[in-house]
Amino acid sequence: MKVRPFCLVVILLVGSCFAQNVHERETFHALSSSQVASDALPGTKYLQDHVVDGKLRLSLQEAITAMLLNNSDVRLRELNIEDAKFSLLRAHAPFDPGVVTGFSASRTTSQTNEATPVFSGLTQTSQVNYSQTFETGTNMQVGFNATRSSLNISSPPNPSIASGFGFQLTQPLLRNRWLFANRAPLVIARRNLKVSRSSFEAQVNDAVLNVITQYWGVVQARGNLDVARKSQDAADASYKRDKRALELGALPPLDIYRSESQLASRRVQTIQNEYALKQAEDVLRYTLGASIDPLLMALDLDLTETATRDEDLLTVDAATALKEALEHRPELEAQRQLLANDDTGIRLAHNNLLPDLRLSGNYSGNGVAGSPTGGLSDSLHQAFTFGFPTYGFSLNLNFPVRNRAAQADLGQALVSRRRDLYAERQLHEQITLQVANAIHLLEQAKLSLASSREALELSKKNLAAEQRKHELGSEPVFFVLEAQTELAEAEANVVQAEVAYQMAVASVQHATGKLLDPYHVQIQDLTQ
Repeated sequence: MKVRPFCLVVILLVGSCFAQNVHERETFHALSSSQVASDALPGTKYLQDHVVDGKLRLSLQEAITAMLLNNSDVRLRELNIEDAKFSLLRAHAPFDPGVVTGFSASRTTSQTNEATPVFSGLTQTSQVNYSQTFETGTNMQVGFNATRSSLNISSPPNPSIASGFGFQLTQPLLRNRWLFANRAPLVIARRNLKVSRSSFEAQVNDAVLNVITQYWGVVQARGNLDVARKSQDAADASYKRDKRALELGALPPLDIYRSESQLASRRVQTIQNEYALKQAEDVLRYTLGASIDPLLMALDLDLTETATRDEDLLTVDAATALKEALEHRPELEAQRQLLANDDTGIRLAHNNLLPDLRLSGNYSGNGVAGSPTGGLSDSLHQAFTFGFPTYGFSLNLNFPVRNRAAQADLGQALVSRRRDLYAERQLHEQITLQVANAIHLLEQAKLSLASSREALELSKKNLAAEQRKHELGSEPVFFVLEAQTELAEAEANVVQAEVAYQMAVASVQHATGKLLDPYHVQIQDLTQ
């Protein structure tokens, strides 16, 4: 599977195209997909194209792409949208038409007394009924029936054929009248689909931030390992130099133990950093979906990004960042849809408190025929031309003296709206705090980066000075080893500060809802 390297589109329903209006495409075949129906799960995608010289070589953009294509957690959360789509399809169920057909036959025999003949009659009935409820609440029923009766005696008409064709319309006048009450479940289901898409977008934001954090975590672990190895090499060089001095008699025998101790300690530090790197790489492989394929899981990672940046550091205005967050965070859109559903639920609960008043009208035609007056065609002609019509109307009122169930539904709808109002305010507060914390982390990372770089330069100068003093014999090796340790710490601090700055930038983008933009990740609206 080929994916554009700098533009990844996250498709919520693979294999379906929703260019048309969703109101026209809310059918089972339009919403279902072969991937959902399949029992087989897809294998690892995209990563195979990035195996270079026996290593899995990935930029940060490529790591994000691989995660979105392969991560099982993302795929599981994506299925929530599939559920919402079929819940929307189910909301159409009250408006589905239905046809009921039937045929029955019965034979009856009777005898008045032993002197009279046995009477035998055969009755055969066929019927077809069609019914449908429209979004206005109007119910339409159309029916046709035909009955053939025959006796074993001469009693015209014999056989007799009776048929009927008619229709009935019923319109609620109070409860469930017109469009709103009947379309409300459909409107709620469509909003729930929007909620599921917004929630999925928020989850994708979190997943992208997670893989960015893990990517830079591997970069930092690798940088720490490089620093530890460099420090170990420096300690090894000092030890060899002191050992040579000891052999020449220029160093007291007891002074060699300090160099040996430092070398051993730095070897331990190197080993710890090696395994810390292995653990960080395993976590990243799992997130990328490489663990699906044992061959990919066994490959070493070759991450091409470096945390060092030459461009100007990012500066963020707090007020502007908060405004962007309130405009772009998908969690807020999901909450707005929930509040809209609450309002619809309250209106629907008020509707259910109304009495049920229904107006019905019916009109039908009847046909009667039989030998020798005519046959089936004559009976049907009379029925369908309404030769012998029957018509009428009715007005029915169902007035509950108490309707505690509807009252409880209204109360729960009001509580739900109140809860979601608080949830929206709480979400505003959380986003405000997240934006503030992200900006503080960014400012801290910038200051830490500048200070750590300055400390590194001073540590290098200090080490050069201590080495010069030691070579001149004015100071023992202790000060050189201590300066080497300080330099290693300073180098590790620079690596940590550079990675912390990159993650702080990602945190600001995540908090403002714009994390997907720099990596060209798009959540397509396949339904409207």
